[in-house]
Amino acid sequence: MQRYAAEIYRLQQDHDEVKLSDLAEHVDASAQAVSRMARRLKKGGFLIHEPYRGVHLTQIGEKIAMPALRRHRLVEVFLVRVMGYDWAEAHDLSDVFEMGLNQKLEDRIDEMTGHPSRCPHGEPIPSKDGVMPEVNDLPLTEIVPGGKGVLSRVRTHDHDKLKYIGELGLVPGKEINLLNKAPFRGPLRIRMDGHEQVLGYEIATTLWIELTF
Repeated sequence: MQRYAAEIYRLQQDHDEVKLSDLAEHVDASAQAVSRMARRLKKGGFLIHEPYRGVHLTQIGEKIAMPALRRHRLVEVFLVRVMGYDWAEAHDLSDVFEMGLNQKLEDRIDEMTGHPSRCPHGEPIPSKDGVMPEVNDLPLTEIVPGGKGVLSRVRTHDHDKLKYIGELGLVPGKEINLLNKAPFRGPLRIRMDGHEQVLGYEIATTLWIELTF
């Protein structure tokens, strides 16, 4: 139940209502299995199901999602920092790796990775007592040209996109200056590390920025 709640939490950051078909795709389960779990979560008061629209978590539903989110993101950090995996692989590998963890192993991973506050993609890691840190950022596509900021999160789990974004050096912590953006979802031109780079609109939507100017 925690795993499903965590996936719903992730998906509802981009959509008010999460379609069960999208949830099934992300947890790699059949539509029947997802429907059964949705009924269990609804019966427990963890989610609200709007017919023909989708589901969203209640407050207590978000609370039960935090431990699974924390474990998943800590494991991603461990896979990248300690085991040397590419950040493009971390999400899918974490789905498998975390299944065998107990609280003692999770605490050890937290210690070995230096008690991180963000996963490799920049997503915040809930505290051990279930508090999700606030993040004040917005998509690069919503920034006015001339704006400057720090790359906060890369919001995609698509392997090929992450490989490409990583090759461009667009990792959390990078300072970015938006120089220009074309209308009608056209390309954006940025400056980073003293060099200019042109980004397609689709890639730019995955880059979330904490403004400094």
